[in-house]
Amino acid sequence: MKKFLLAFIFLLTLPSFSQVEDAWFFLKDKPKSASFIENPLSMLSQRAIDRRKNQSINIDEIDVPIDKDYLESIKAVSGLTILGKSKWLNSIHIQATQTIIDDTFSNLTFIKRVEFADKSISDLSKKSTKIIISNHYNKFENSKTDFIYGETTNQIKMLKGDFLHKQGLTGEGQIIAVLDAGFPNVNTLAAFQRLRTNNQILGGYNFADRNTNFYTRHNHGTNVLSTIAGFIENEFVGTAPNAKFYLFITEVAETETVLEETLWVEAAERADSLGVDIINSSLGYTTFDNPNHSYSYSDMDGKTTFISRGAEIASSRGILVVNSAGNSGNSSWKYIGAPADAPSVISIGAVDNDGNIASFSSFGPTADGRIKPEIVGQGLYPATINHISGDITTASSGTSFSAPIIAGLVACLNQNQSFLLKPVELKRTNITSSVNYYLKKALYQSAHKYSNPADQFGYGIPNFEEAFYIYSSTFSVENSEFRDLKIFPNPIISTFRIENITTNFSGYTIQIFDILGKKCFEQKLPSENVDLSFLKSGIYLLKISNGNNYKTLKIIKE
Repeated sequence: MKKFLLAFIFLLTLPSFSQVEDAWFFLKDKPKSASFIENPLSMLSQRAIDRRKNQSINIDEIDVPIDKDYLESIKAVSGLTILGKSKWLNSIHIQATQTIIDDTFSNLTFIKRVEFADKSISDLSKKSTKIIISNHYNKFENSKTDFIYGETTNQIKMLKGDFLHKQGLTGEGQIIAVLDAGFPNVNTLAAFQRLRTNNQILGGYNFADRNTNFYTRHNHGTNVLSTIAGFIENEFVGTAPNAKFYLFITEVAETETVLEETLWVEAAERADSLGVDIINSSLGYTTFDNPNHSYSYSDMDGKTTFISRGAEIASSRGILVVNSAGNSGNSSWKYIGAPADAPSVISIGAVDNDGNIASFSSFGPTADGRIKPEIVGQGLYPATINHISGDITTASSGTSFSAPIIAGLVACLNQNQSFLLKPVELKRTNITSSVNYYLKKALYQSAHKYSNPADQFGYGIPNFEEAFYIYSSTFSVENSEFRDLKIFPNPIISTFRIENITTNFSGYTIQIFDILGKKCFEQKLPSENVDLSFLKSGIYLLKISNGNNYKTLKIIKE
């Protein structure tokens, strides 16, 4: 009887060792790191290097490619297939039987650890806590479109994005990488003609099929891109019409597999190496076609899923990552997905055109109690471009659209402004967080529920006009002599004076910048009124400095 029972157990367990499994090999080191770090152009573009330099971010071992010898050794293993890899996580995504995977791990000493996509193999304690919901079918259900016509006024003005545009902040000089499911007809539709004419599409890649044809696959990416970059004169304007773009296909719409997480991280690494400023991702992962690979809510802690770990590294490289929170608010899952759970990702929920929460918008908080989503934008029936006809439609819904609407405005807010501190000044003033940290902080503080966040709203609807001024004045370095300083009058007709300076005027300098950061005026502070009669009407920033201390104020010239 005992022998029969053991044989029965063996027969039950045998399939788990013979079926093909997905796993990641995490490698111990990068033996040639020093030579790569000494020659950064061997792994990063000059623009990527400049972005790091401007934000005081070091180039380090994370940026170094996976060791080629290690990769070739794994390739040589019979019965094992390499599906993808990540230099950031120093890992290789493989498929093989569990037996082959275990044997390879045992035989190759440079493999540090193995993570199986099937959590029951690597962590039995998590198996019973899974929340399993519907699989990949209708994964873009809330993103379907028809031929109802509309325009973009509401979705932009709700966020005060029109303020940025009126000041000429339209994404000029910013590069956005869109990671999505496909971009069919972006190369032919009239709504994207302006992009093509101005050479604003810098390139892309189809990671799903491992080829250079990115004007293919699912239309989701075309619809998403239209909210940022679409343009039909007098009818439709995206939120960052002058930005430039890389288009990357990472999502395989017809399936839902863990490979898509790896492809996303690969694309983010490519985006980083090309020097992008913003990543927009209207994608999220919770459950998979293979239920053994699916996540539980407890995994939404920003550090468990492969994709969220990659997104966090992307942010650490100086990229602003914007991701949709998900459309699970009405489902049994309910919560945000990955990588929206990553701490540094700007996660976006959805509201209707009146600012009421959209019922489908996913809930926070994260499993470890952090506020997610942070902010929201219009995701119920915003204006998009139909991928077949090129017509404007307002039948699209989903956080898939609220995210890129906000991503475009984040690019506008991030547009280079010379009145911000340079990296050397950041170090001198002991500001240790990155510039991007302060941009995000300003954005969240501007939102209408900042003082009373909610599980679906997060901090609420951001006000990009207010965020601009919070962000612009973030780096003012003040002491007591600046605390009560005021400008009078403001608005200014022709002259103004500075009140409540606690010391004499000697040593003070004033500089005035327009909204694009161009310096219009500079002089030593006079004891009398300052004459600005020569300035055109508009909004300006006044920087008053004394040595290393200074304060930035908004002024209005009538």
